Amino acid sequence: MSITYGATGLGRTATRARHVSSFLRRYWRAVQQWRSRERLRADLCNLSDRELLDIGTTRGEIDYVASNQGSDPRGVRSAEQSLPRAL
Repeated sequence: MSITYGATGLGRTATRARHVSSFLRRYWRAVQQWRSRERLRADLCNLSDRELLDIGTTRGEIDYVASNQGSDPRGVRSAEQSLPRAL
């Protein structure tokens, strides 16, 4: 009886260890993403207004651009996306 209990206890410990390691991986990934956003925000803040206009954004959009790196704040499609594909 105690052997079964010991094996069950080990299974629970292994499951808890997986949950903890999964939590730590998610936490570390979130920290890395936050640091990436902060670096981008700092880089954009260091640009002049003219340089920001050259890349198609304004100083007021820096926080949005840093937080939503995969989207365009104006909903404009890039030239590459709007070109028809060659056969």
